[in-house]
Amino acid sequence: MRPASPVTPPDSGARLHEVADGVFAYVQPDGGWCLNNAGLIVGGRECALVDTAATEARALALREAIGQVSSTAPRYLVNTHPHGDHTFGNRFFAADAVIISHEATRSEMDAAGLHLTGLWPDVAWGAVGVQLPMITFPDRMTLHVGGIHVELLHLGVAHTTNDTVVWLPEQRVLFTGDVAMSGVAPFCLTGSISGSIAVLELLRDLDPAVVVTGHGPISGPQVLDETAGYLRRVQRLAAEGMKAGQSPLEAARSADLGVYSDLLDGERLVPNLHRAYSELLGDAPGHSLDVETLFEEMVEFHGRLPRCQA
Repeated sequence: MRPASPVTPPDSGARLHEVADGVFAYVQPDGGWCLNNAGLIVGGRECALVDTAATEARALALREAIGQVSSTAPRYLVNTHPHGDHTFGNRFFAADAVIISHEATRSEMDAAGLHLTGLWPDVAWGAVGVQLPMITFPDRMTLHVGGIHVELLHLGVAHTTNDTVVWLPEQRVLFTGDVAMSGVAPFCLTGSISGSIAVLELLRDLDPAVVVTGHGPISGPQVLDETAGYLRRVQRLAAEGMKAGQSPLEAARSADLGVYSDLLDGERLVPNLHRAYSELLGDAPGHSLDVETLFEEMVEFHGRLPRCQA
């Protein structure tokens, strides 16, 4: 590994927050494009990390923050899904950690490579890379981090076809990955609107006290309802748009999102509507869509490339 470059400046606002005894959320404000959250579970002399960060500098800042609360490096690293903002930092932990994911997460990471960096070429990505998981699972897996019981659950197609949520039943802390967002628009470009709603209902049944979403502030279980509410609004807008003969882009331009209109990264409405249209036409959750075209339409709707502050 090349020598460490300077870490993210202190004024980035990224911080570890202890949400239960030995359980931390690493939150990167403001939660917009590529500013994801991570999690840390410290049990005795062992610890596990949930996701990394998008750039070399941010991954090194995360590693530095971990060193302030744990005497050992993470022994396990769980990737909640394949997207680069959650996985590009893997390589900076791989010397010590066993990387774990859903089996399809590994294959999607391998196929996508560093594609995300090409969308925002001006970002200082640093020496990121694709460090693939060493252990994969199909539906569920259990980790024991010191005395902390950690459940890795794949509950269905949601943000992607292969999301993993991390559930600590004794602490009642839930790390959702991007299945849920806090103050940020959900994004189902490669997943499912209806599938996300179904998975969110299952997560609600877990009865979490603290929810750490993939982006945005730490929340409680209400964020699961808020995310589902947005997605149901998208379904209604799609039904109305199809009835009116509108394309998803046209429907987005005339849409009234009501209480969800202030969500960060609202341009995601366009690909979300494409996904909802697809499902109304009978396509299965997670059915492959033309990702490049949908992203271009989102940029057209937004009027420019969405800002990535990674």
